[in-house]
Formats: sequence, C-alpha cells, structure tokens
Amino acid sequence: MGAVSRAPSPAQPTESFFEAVGGEETFRRLVARFYEGVANDPLLRPLYPEEDLSGAEERLRLFLIQYWGGPSTYSQRRGHPRLRMRHMPFAIGPAERDAWLAHMRAALDSLELPEHLAQPLWGYLFSAAHSLQNRP
Repeated sequence: MGAVSRAPSPAQPTESFFEAVGGEETFRRLVARFYEGVANDPLLRPLYPEEDLSGAEERLRLFLIQYWGGPSTYSQRRGHPRLRMRHMPFAIGPAERDAWLAHMRAALDSLELPEHLAQPLWGYLFSAAHSLQNRP
C-alpha cells in the first residue's frame, strides 16, 4: 500500500490590523484619550459644535474601527466617510492640524503599542490630518 498523499492545508487566515492592536477596546481607549485632550484645548474645542463630545468620539471611533478592519458600523450608520466634505465647514489650518496631531500622538503613545503596530496607525493619522487641512 502506498503512502496517502495529502493536499496542502489551507493557509490560516491572517489577523487583521484591527485584531492585532486589540480590537474595539484599543480604539475606544485611543479615541477617549484623544477627546480628553480636545475637551480642554482652546484652539480645537470651538471646532466641535456639540456641547457633549460623545457624538464626535463615537463617530471617530467607529470610523477608525472600520478603516482598520473591524465592523462596518460607521458606513451602516453614516454612509461613505467623505472626510474632506464633512470637515470642510470647519477652519482647519496648520495650527489646528498640529494641535489635533499632538493630542492624537499623546493618545497613541498612551496605548504603548509595539512599534510595528503604532507606526502604521500613526502614519495614517498623520496623513489624514494633513489631507483635512483646508486653510493655509
């Protein structure tokens, strides 16, 4: 009797970035820490018309979760992100962009993610902040 030939086993699915960083809880912590900074920032706080920042916090959290491979709740609730259009009514110049980035950097650093995970997340956040600047 000859040896039984086995087909190669299918590759294990790779873990998404969302899963690798710790899933929803990580994005919840990131965004909550970010908005703690925004709440007391005299330059950024006026850009958020709501008295309570919880709506903005939820929108950013759901967007980031979806962007990085988690559930698509953001699109189910709000449709296509259209980030530039949604931010156009707000005057975002270099000072606002840099303040946003400073709070986001502090929030990201507070997660203490390994560099191979923190770097792509920061790269995206940095690029997004620059792309949403709409005033010189």
